[in-house]
Amino acid sequence: MAIHVLDEAQRCLNCKVPQCQKGCPIHTPIPKVIRMMLDGNLDEAGWTLFENNPLTTVCSLVCNHENQCEGHCVLGRKGAPVHFSTIENYISTTYSTKMVKGPAPSNGIRVAIIGSGPAGLTIAVILARKGYQVTIFEGKDKIGGVLRYGIPDFRLPKSVLDDFEYRHLQLKGIKVRPNTSIGGAIGIEDLFRDGYKAIFVGTGVWQPNTLHIKGETLGNVHFGINYLNNPDSYHLGDTLIVIGAGNAAMDVARTAIRKGVRKVLCFSRTQKVAASKHEFDYAVLEGVEFLYNKQPVEIVDEGVIFEDIVEDEDGALKPVPDSRRLYAADSTIISISQGPKNRIVATTDGLKANQRGLLVADEYGRTTRPGIFASGDVVNGARTVVEAVEHSKKVAEAMDAYMQGRGIEGEEQPQA
Repeated sequence: MAIHVLDEAQRCLNCKVPQCQKGCPIHTPIPKVIRMMLDGNLDEAGWTLFENNPLTTVCSLVCNHENQCEGHCVLGRKGAPVHFSTIENYISTTYSTKMVKGPAPSNGIRVAIIGSGPAGLTIAVILARKGYQVTIFEGKDKIGGVLRYGIPDFRLPKSVLDDFEYRHLQLKGIKVRPNTSIGGAIGIEDLFRDGYKAIFVGTGVWQPNTLHIKGETLGNVHFGINYLNNPDSYHLGDTLIVIGAGNAAMDVARTAIRKGVRKVLCFSRTQKVAASKHEFDYAVLEGVEFLYNKQPVEIVDEGVIFEDIVEDEDGALKPVPDSRRLYAADSTIISISQGPKNRIVATTDGLKANQRGLLVADEYGRTTRPGIFASGDVVNGARTVVEAVEHSKKVAEAMDAYMQGRGIEGEEQPQA
């Protein structure tokens, strides 16, 4: 692998105005990192990656590189771009085993992080670097959130997250309370009572969106986010229908094939799928069949009844008369995104959510309750990992400013 990585790195043109860096939501200094590695400074390259993005190892595996860094590489205009994802993964995984530095000197200030998904992990690491005493409250038994319970192992090995817990959390003195949901036995007020000066909410979106059609409660019908949480708990039979065509639906379909399903039919309401080309291509390669312009009408024991839909002159999708047809399947999985659960909002005074149930917060993550911050999917809806990291870096700095009693750098102050 190392020889391949070096060959790939040597293709980099080291552009003065790197478009790859512009295409990265978190602005990873790609040419700089590649040059460090080629100059023999592998550890410095690794340190640079982790300093910019605590989840660099994760992002090297799950980012939509074709639309971001690699999609903007100038070499890709007439040929193959530099595959920085491979380079980033090699540097970050090699360097991560050398991360042995202990916690920063404590400043004596407690911070609570609710949820250990991409947003929560990013903020926990950044604030721990600044000396805060960080405690993560995680509702499940292990850290990772959607990274562990929503992305299949063949895309993101659980060992990556296990290594992260040791290298980034334990070594930095970050405490984790697993199997602890906030809004039940412990509430936000309890955290403030116990001296946490700021609280971050990054609980993600775990409430499946539903179709609101007849048959959704049948025993052979499941939701994508629940299936990905623990696919070994499900017995889907030989034929599966997946309703939805985003990246999560691709994960569902490809996981089901690996778990023994013989035939997977994936249905999209439009003429093309919402998933990335990379994920779609692999799904096709692995045998997933796609049907387009189909809308589910009813789920029955034998499968799903769909009708054809077409786009009219105004761009609206309308059903085609007399086009309803039963597609047979042993099981059906609905994967049309998901929304947040409202336990924290329902049990916390002054904390507001919008009509979709997402927490109301400004660009710096400040919610409607002073001292409570939020970012990631629970604010923006389901987004990518790197987008959660990018926003959370800004929120971490805002939390630091709040706890230190100073203004946010770059924020315009109201006129007196």
